[in-house]
Amino acid sequence: MRFVARTISLILLVIAVIAGLVDAIQSVAANRPVLTPLLDAWSATSPDTLALLGGVFEEHLPGWVWDPGALWVLAQPAFAVFLALAFLFYILGYRRAKPAGRFAA
Repeated sequence: MRFVARTISLILLVIAVIAGLVDAIQSVAANRPVLTPLLDAWSATSPDTLALLGGVFEEHLPGWVWDPGALWVLAQPAFAVFLALAFLFYILGYRRAKPAGRFAA
């Protein structure tokens, strides 16, 4: 389970870095900070899955989960959302250090 969580964390971290680089390049080109919301990035890459997710949320979950909850997350910058998810999966896959130390028997 730790391996899977760490692998997902790495993939999400790579996506966050790519999204951050895209925003940085657009910011340099526009001479102002540009932060692409997750909703815009997702609708540009795969609008069908975004519509599918919205349908699943509205069909199986209460209305307040989609409207204020999920739409708030989708309005945040894409790199920040992926970075937060990468950190969450890193925490899930984190292995604590042994209390006795590295060379203890």
